[in-house]
Amino acid sequence: MPAYHIPSVILRIGRFIVAQKILQGIKGEVVLPWDEGYGEARQEWNRRIDKFPRVIAYCEDKKDVSRCIEFARMRGVPLRIRGGGHHYEGYSVGNGVLVIDLSRMNAVSVEDGMVRAQGGAANADLYSAIAPTGDAFPGGTCPTVGLSGYTQGGGWGLSCRLLGLGCDSLEGVELIDAYGRAVNANSHCNQDLFWAVRGGGGGSFGVVTGLTFRLPHIDPEVVTLVGLSWPGADASLQALFWETWQRWLADADERITLQVSIYHSEAEGFAVSSRGIFYGTPEEAQEAVALLADIPGVQTAFTPGTFHETMQRIGEGYPPSEKFKSTGRFVTRDLAPEQIAHIVDTLREPPEGSVFTAYSLYALGGAVARRRPGDTAYYYRDARYIAGIQSVWEEDAAAEESITWVNRHFPYLVNLTAGSYVNFPYSNLRDYMQAYYGSNANRLRRVKRMYDPCNVFCFQQSIR
Repeated sequence: MPAYHIPSVILRIGRFIVAQKILQGIKGEVVLPWDEGYGEARQEWNRRIDKFPRVIAYCEDKKDVSRCIEFARMRGVPLRIRGGGHHYEGYSVGNGVLVIDLSRMNAVSVEDGMVRAQGGAANADLYSAIAPTGDAFPGGTCPTVGLSGYTQGGGWGLSCRLLGLGCDSLEGVELIDAYGRAVNANSHCNQDLFWAVRGGGGGSFGVVTGLTFRLPHIDPEVVTLVGLSWPGADASLQALFWETWQRWLADADERITLQVSIYHSEAEGFAVSSRGIFYGTPEEAQEAVALLADIPGVQTAFTPGTFHETMQRIGEGYPPSEKFKSTGRFVTRDLAPEQIAHIVDTLREPPEGSVFTAYSLYALGGAVARRRPGDTAYYYRDARYIAGIQSVWEEDAAAEESITWVNRHFPYLVNLTAGSYVNFPYSNLRDYMQAYYGSNANRLRRVKRMYDPCNVFCFQQSIR
């Protein structure tokens, strides 16, 4: 018996008529609760998530996915879809569910300016595939995040102000629908579905097994990794940075996208740090962030390289896993100084046991804003930036206080912002459909009824 505890509800399945009848014909590995590898297989990147699936199926091809869906429909077993396993609230797993895991379907090919990726490919897989071409791509920062979930949620990344969101480069998808059939969606067929998967969140319409992206018409000779930091920043400096950031972003060069953390950490105390990508030379990058770099106490770093080298450097900063509670909201108007001061003051009482408590800012505008809110399911095109809140801990005993801290301060952000980013989900939203999708929510409901009328693909915050 494994050392971890398996709830009795999972063990009461009569060993599920056991392995020889489970998902007959599937080529991929099937992991059951009593298998040796189950403890690791059920884990998400966010180790706060502690769910116990009934079956985990590592699919190897589209037929495996179809068999999983057929099996679940016939036996009334809830489904979950997992690519990179990075869902903040853990909706890609669940208690007593069948997890369709696509991580072994991760091939990526590049030809004639197009990228074709299987449904389980991650950011790192795509970046490795395009490295020989010298091309850039508006992907995510964490190398193990799945491309499918990233793109279906819109796809914010450190190239978005110049190249748009990840979903803006999507040319088409192939998915397996609720009846186990392969369906193609692009600008010529199943256009409503194609619209929906570009920002409507992952997991509601089917299992995406293939994605085709158009590479941007850009071949950067040099990309500069920008690093700005203010160690030992007191409350007034943290607030000053936030105010200056808003002013800077209004007229910022579109070639730069920055992500910011205004934080308290166990190791460093209070500080501000910012990193981003500038498409150009270090000298040009320095000019682009001059307003921010004038803030007293700054430490700067401008590192040139190829796009692939830059994304590798960024990816190396991510741990193999974390325990955290985090979410993010769309800011559509500048926050007032007194509002920023109030937010920054909440960092002065970090939750006990938290190793990192922060507000994070993610730049928008530029190419993101040049599309209309209804062009894709990603609605908040006019947002200036995303403001996130998070707490990270290492010991399980610290979880409750950290989660409570986020839950206590999140409502203040809600009052200042327009909606929530579906790729930074929050389980306690009162009306998640409105929060994530704004006035696109009703159209998403119609698409859901067209392609999944029996609600086979259903989870806590699926389209409904």
